[in-house]
Amino acid sequence: MITAYVGLGSNLDHPEEQLLRAMDELDCIPESWLGRFSSLYVSAPMGPQNQPDYVNAVAELHTALPALALLDALQDIENAHHRVRGERWGPRTLDLDLLLYSQEVIDLERLKVPHPGIAQRPFVLQPLAEIDGDLQVPGVGRVRDLLDACKAQAARRMQ
Repeated sequence: MITAYVGLGSNLDHPEEQLLRAMDELDCIPESWLGRFSSLYVSAPMGPQNQPDYVNAVAELHTALPALALLDALQDIENAHHRVRGERWGPRTLDLDLLLYSQEVIDLERLKVPHPGIAQRPFVLQPLAEIDGDLQVPGVGRVRDLLDACKAQAARRMQ
């Protein structure tokens, strides 16, 4: 089994519910099971500012699926949530990003792991640190250190 980490984000159609439902759906991916998951966090949008704040989380997923098959399963879940791929960093019902796939470095047209920009995104690093602050991001560094060095505005943990 591979341990993968998935970033979840939403800012449309009841974002908290979108993420909680997606967590359940992650646990239903064939040959996979959900491990630990973070609290929910709120952050300002990374892209255009004329959209609602995002709700984000990170889930640990144990899987026997190859990375591209896991990506396909994540995109199937996004599609079931009526994800529309439009404006870059625009509003969305659900965004599932494969952040880490064990300690593998993957550089394909469809998939780049570790996820590009992970070191500059507190809305990813904070929930990831909640799960495992000592986790190493291949070629980048330890999650806790990346979060400490991150200059971007912090995400706020939801109650």
